[in-house]
Amino acid sequence: MSPLLEVRDLHVRYEARGGTIRAVDGVGFSLARGEVLGVVGESGCGKSTLGRAILRLVEPAAGTIVFDGEDITRLDRRGMVARRRDMQVVFQDPFGALNPRHRVGEIVGEPLVVHRVGDRASRAARVAELLELVGLPPDAARRHPHEFSGGQRQRIAIARALALEPRLLVADEPVSALDVSIQSQVINLLSDLRARLGLSMVFISHDLSVVRHVSDRIAVMYLGRIVEIGAAAEVFDAPAHPYARALLSAVPHVDPSRRRDRILLQGEMPDPAHPPGGCAFRTRCPAAEPRCAASAPALAARRIAGAPPREAACHLLEAA
Repeated sequence: MSPLLEVRDLHVRYEARGGTIRAVDGVGFSLARGEVLGVVGESGCGKSTLGRAILRLVEPAAGTIVFDGEDITRLDRRGMVARRRDMQVVFQDPFGALNPRHRVGEIVGEPLVVHRVGDRASRAARVAELLELVGLPPDAARRHPHEFSGGQRQRIAIARALALEPRLLVADEPVSALDVSIQSQVINLLSDLRARLGLSMVFISHDLSVVRHVSDRIAVMYLGRIVEIGAAAEVFDAPAHPYARALLSAVPHVDPSRRRDRILLQGEMPDPAHPPGGCAFRTRCPAAEPRCAASAPALAARRIAGAPPREAACHLLEAA
């Protein structure tokens, strides 16, 4: 079966005073139907820009995005509006994502109105169904967002995203603004909805523990590029790229015997307007060699000691 989503050599650039920022720099991956891909990396690595570019909320400078066999980068505005019925987003901030002047029923039902789905009675019934789906009572439709907690507001945002029965959900840091005690409830809700509705999902987060819980595969980003991608369990148990190893060394493990030695990266992420030549990570990599400055390593299948081959972008790893 063909993948639901294919991203090929995607580039997103922004002009800034210091120069051109390559927010997404040649990213490519595929997403199977019903699969969840977790995208992780430090703040500023380009993961949120990647999510917005997939939905064309920001315009790519180059590359293709193929959704269900159609290159959506070629669609005009009207064509993209129609296609967005199949692909929706849940943003990070549940406080800013909901119009405080509207009642919850209006917020959740807005996509149905915009896309002219059903009449008033059928839309009201659909809103009630969606509220139940995300664990909110029917009378929530008559209330305003300020009457709800942060976790409940994110449930409202999820209900709105599901109104048109999308096949792809881009979840951009959906729990990072919530209390830790509430995060697991929202994560469990998303996992349950994925199973019940057959959703495919791009799940963006800086919290590696959260990503592991919800994802089938994980893509690790650094300075606009994917430096490693593979099955979630394999990436967590045996990270290949030095950057992935450093990130995962900070994740606590329930089994004390499996705790990793902490790898502390030196310095800050380079200026994205002036990235270093060769491997972008070499300025912080504890194992960098002269060849790392000569050329940028390609994302390709690499041999991993004690693990199956995996796609990684590192000169220090042998090609599979």
